Amino acid sequence: MPYATHRPTARVLDILQLLATAKDGCTLTEIATAISVPKSTIVPIIRTLCERRFIAHHGTNKYIIGINSLIVGSACLQDMDVLELFKTQMKRIVAATSEASQLGVLINGDVLYLAKEESPEPIRLISFVGKRLPAYSTAIGKALLSEYPLESIKKLYPQGLQPVTERTCTDFDALYAQCQAGRERGYFMDQEEISPGINCFSVPLQYNGHYIAAMSVSIPSFRLDDAKKERCIAALKDAKEKVEQAFTEINVSDIDFFAKSFQAQPL
Repeated sequence: MPYATHRPTARVLDILQLLATAKDGCTLTEIATAISVPKSTIVPIIRTLCERRFIAHHGTNKYIIGINSLIVGSACLQDMDVLELFKTQMKRIVAATSEASQLGVLINGDVLYLAKEESPEPIRLISFVGKRLPAYSTAIGKALLSEYPLESIKKLYPQGLQPVTERTCTDFDALYAQCQAGRERGYFMDQEEISPGINCFSVPLQYNGHYIAAMSVSIPSFRLDDAKKERCIAALKDAKEKVEQAFTEINVSDIDFFAKSFQAQPL
């Protein structure tokens, strides 16, 4: 007997996947339109998901992903040995630099942040695991976009490169040049392009010939000088070397799981 998709379950999953990729959430009408289901049909599903806190109702009449969805996703990440490897190196980066370190992957033109190690400094970067930001405005994103040809980058952003701050790069040719320059020097950066007063440096992590993730250090402008910059870049490059060396010592299935779940979209 051929398998048939269970439509009510599929609709629940469609809604969760839609809201997971919608930066500002979606209205009931937008959800119904996106998954091609009448509003009357999805209202009970929406209410149940809200009651169980898998989604939440935003003050602007939009629905966003809820805390229990994050808990379920985090349970998956907790079992990934390779993620623990990254976090160990991120802690060493923080110890060497006294600045926050983050791990991100590329998802549909955005950076999705999978892990963060906090800075011990009283004034620090405000961010959180699960946050998504436009890749072209972040150091991690530029590292991961650097594998892409220019035309593929343009396809990721059909509406163009929208400014996040006044320093965000909004020109495709300039962005591509920055990505290629980063590959040549071995690290990538953004200078207050995603958040005023915050500078980031990043290195990509390579597995099986492709960049599957990138690690970064974020530094407030008032703490950034040449010595701090060199210390951060050295710590990132050392972590990159250790992580990529360790890939050969980790059970292959662990790396495959990470790569298949989170690696960048096909070039």
